[in-house]
Amino acid sequence: MSERIRVKAKGLLFDMDGVLISSIGSVVRSWRIWAKQYGVPDADSYMVPHGMRAIDIVKSLRPDIDPLEGLKVIEDLEIVDTSDLKVLPGARELLESLPPEQWAIVTSATRRLMLGRLKAAGLPAPERIISADDVERGKPDPEPYRRGAELLGSRPEECIVVEDAPSGVGAGRAAGSRVLGVIGTHTLEELHAADWVVNSLEEVRVSSEADGLEVEFTPVKIPAVR
Repeated sequence: MSERIRVKAKGLLFDMDGVLISSIGSVVRSWRIWAKQYGVPDADSYMVPHGMRAIDIVKSLRPDIDPLEGLKVIEDLEIVDTSDLKVLPGARELLESLPPEQWAIVTSATRRLMLGRLKAAGLPAPERIISADDVERGKPDPEPYRRGAELLGSRPEECIVVEDAPSGVGAGRAAGSRVLGVIGTHTLEELHAADWVVNSLEEVRVSSEADGLEVEFTPVKIPAVR
């Protein structure tokens, strides 16, 4: 078993879906309805690429339509479908332990969808948010996490990104941040580019110090990539 480790940080930047809440059922159902509505081949078995902005997915699937119209349709579908939305283990307790000025959500969801999901899950919206609407380039581009660090008044390298998807891990690393991967939507092997990986946020503890945060967790050993 890996030893428990402690690392310092000025702030934490959390992805939302797959890290704080589970919305995978809603995402899959809604995108398949959308795909059928817009004539996408094999709509009934379509698997949405996790961690991408919806508008970028719309553009890739139907480059011939108005992307804002397509975005509005998928937003409406996902906001209504909340039947199996849930807070992931350890998320609520971890967020409640953090000073509000030292964490932010950096999500590929639109602000409207993000606020709807947090409300449905019973989690409060943070003071600091970077959503899909706030950036020109979504993950895996580093822009979202660079903007998130700016919100905290810190440099990206002073922050720890918490992610569940390879695109988000790549975005955090490209921004210059250290990345803590959380197993869930992707396997340990798929998160190999993260600095550390944990099984869930239940294993993470954070304490405030005069110069920032101390983050403590027990990482899972990341296998070597061949």
